[in-house]
Amino acid sequence: MFTFYLGVHRPNWLGELDVPLFVSRTTLSALKHKYPRASARWALDSGGFTELHRHGKWTVTPAEYVAEVRRYSQEIGMMEWAAPQDWMVEPRARRKTGFTTIEHQQATCANFVELRALAPDLPIIPVIQGWKAQDYLRHVEIYDQLWGVDLFAEPLVGVGSVCRREGGWSFMNVASVLRSLAKRGLRMHGFGLSKAALHSLCGSLASSDSMAWSASGRDRSRRGGESNLQNSPEYALGWRMGLLNDLAQKGGLHQEGCEVAFR
Repeated sequence: MFTFYLGVHRPNWLGELDVPLFVSRTTLSALKHKYPRASARWALDSGGFTELHRHGKWTVTPAEYVAEVRRYSQEIGMMEWAAPQDWMVEPRARRKTGFTTIEHQQATCANFVELRALAPDLPIIPVIQGWKAQDYLRHVEIYDQLWGVDLFAEPLVGVGSVCRREGGWSFMNVASVLRSLAKRGLRMHGFGLSKAALHSLCGSLASSDSMAWSASGRDRSRRGGESNLQNSPEYALGWRMGLLNDLAQKGGLHQEGCEVAFR
């Protein structure tokens, strides 16, 4: 069963939309009032991209992050899982931190292990990062051999650093590796995948998310259409249904193991 999480930047939508949602900690931490009660299941993004690109490091401690995740889980409810404080490995991120891909991978492992030790009851998932295709395989081995974490025994593993790639060859090589990991039994969530990536990987993923509807709405508004579509829940829901229908019509949702959860 494949689940698509609609990425949203309005916390109140958690209490208004009845489809799976993906919400960033960056969005929730700015909320000054009481959190909404969720109307549907949702997942939490840690906001790692924002942290590393703003500061070149994590400014939130693992203990602080655990406290936030616990509060969101209890007060909002229906949280399925949360990402760790991972370190993406895109060249831009590594230039900001000054660290290598392997150092980012090690930091991602260390954080997950610490978070699990601090809060084994919270559904915080591990994440693998890579830039070259073989980086992902190495990260799986690092988790196992250096940190004692068998990712194939985990209910879900996030896959980062996939969505911001230049050129089709890079993605195709990564997609091939991810398909091989799926065949070995790794259940994966693809962060922020495009339509093309979903067509290629849907049968190999347990879930994915996207907030591309907001950019699409902004572009349509600029071209003279209805204003403020980038903040419209109706537009977001329509975009989501269009994406799922498009995948179904083109065969993406009919791959083996890719029955979609429309709710």
